[in-house]
Amino acid sequence: MPYKSFLRFHGNVKPVWSGIQQAASSSKIDGFKYKFDIVVVGGGIVGCATAREVAERYPKLKVAVVEKEDQVAVHQSSRNSGVIHAGIYYTPGSLKAKLCVHGLRLVYDYLDKKRLPYKKCGKLIVAVEHSELPRLQLLYERGKQNGTPDIKIVDGSDIPTYEPYCKGLKAIWSPHTGIVDWAVVTKQLSKDLIESGGQVITNFCVDKFELNEQLSVSKSSDAFPLSLFSRDQVPHPGLPFLGVHFSSRMNGDVLLGPNAVLAFRREGYGYLDFKINEFFETVGYRGLQKLAVKHFAYGLSEFYRSIFIRVQVKQLQRYIPSLSYSDVTRGLTGVRAQALDREGSLVDDFVFDCGSGDLSRRILHTRNAPSPAATSSLSIAKLIVDKAAEVFCLQNGK
Repeated sequence: MPYKSFLRFHGNVKPVWSGIQQAASSSKIDGFKYKFDIVVVGGGIVGCATAREVAERYPKLKVAVVEKEDQVAVHQSSRNSGVIHAGIYYTPGSLKAKLCVHGLRLVYDYLDKKRLPYKKCGKLIVAVEHSELPRLQLLYERGKQNGTPDIKIVDGSDIPTYEPYCKGLKAIWSPHTGIVDWAVVTKQLSKDLIESGGQVITNFCVDKFELNEQLSVSKSSDAFPLSLFSRDQVPHPGLPFLGVHFSSRMNGDVLLGPNAVLAFRREGYGYLDFKINEFFETVGYRGLQKLAVKHFAYGLSEFYRSIFIRVQVKQLQRYIPSLSYSDVTRGLTGVRAQALDREGSLVDDFVFDCGSGDLSRRILHTRNAPSPAATSSLSIAKLIVDKAAEVFCLQNGK
């Protein structure tokens, strides 16, 4: 569970778990019992997009989203950089690559249709050292393989044409990268669901799934028990996360960062936000221990930069030399629910499965959907509902 912190610029320098269930699912809420054909657990952007897709494709089914908070989009869907990704970074042929490029087109069409605010500002991926140039070229070739639209290599002398304050040797220009408030998009998706006859049920913390004559989703007052282990720099291929970003926001701020360090609880947004059982469950996982050994020095440097802003600013000045310490303040934090395998490697692609046992024909899990899941949310929803139609034997119009 990486904890991500950003710095916010000011001045003149320019465990989401989403489940889909079928067949007379029932939810008991404060003594009342509701029955649905499809229940989506988790009111983030992927959950709301999936429920909307089900409701629109199968209008006769009773569909609901259940969310443990008092509104949708409280966690990852609001605590993020707000970038609409174009699909450069991801392994060719992977679900991330395919769904991001497809989702990019879908999300821009959706934003225009719903008249939601966004900016297609473009993105530079900048190499500032000669050692980074081969990696920049590989990224460009990867983007072309993925079908990322209209990207090109620009020389260092042309970089100020796109960003006057940025310096570098070469860069990739991605004109279709944009920014949006993903929380606004998520709320619109939930509104679409309601208008299609579905329901959004908040303050419903899923505790367990029970299979008897019907599939039952129940709640308790306890925390959600299902566990998820949890302008760009040219990313280093040996490190688990991308490099530093300068990300414009819809409100005019510019996010600088992020740092990626361990969160002390699943939804911990500060160094003092600690939950002992979740912390020890995380650090006791063998995969995390192996990750820590492989990237120990890098992890320490991330902690160091997250605590001392001046150190972070010094790194950022490689790209924007005129940036100063007085220009920045601490910004938002977020937690990225990221699957980690037992060998200490981040799971690189989206993962969807039905599990095993008696529930395998009744539940479909989204197990790993980190960035670019927001950009890909509409295409992910189509994939999930296609899979649900197969697993749950859904028929058009029913």
